[in-house]
Amino acid sequence: MKTVKTILGVLVLALMLTTVSCKDAKKEDATTKTEQAEKKEYASAYVCPMHCEGSGSDAEGECPTCGMAYVKNEDHKASGHKHD
Repeated sequence: MKTVKTILGVLVLALMLTTVSCKDAKKEDATTKTEQAEKKEYASAYVCPMHCEGSGSDAEGECPTCGMAYVKNEDHKASGHKHD
């Protein structure tokens, strides 16, 4: 009987640890998607003046969210990074 309780306790503990570790992985994925959207919004050659989420393009056009015309991003570098 003592062995059954020990095995059951170990299984419950393992299940709890697995559940907690999986929740952390999902949070990292959500952060990564947000960071990618922000990167496009600020790192594209043309950006929305309202900085709408996920907006930005390498060609002139209109923001799909608010409909405003994109403006040239003065901080944009073709290589994707800046050197001061």
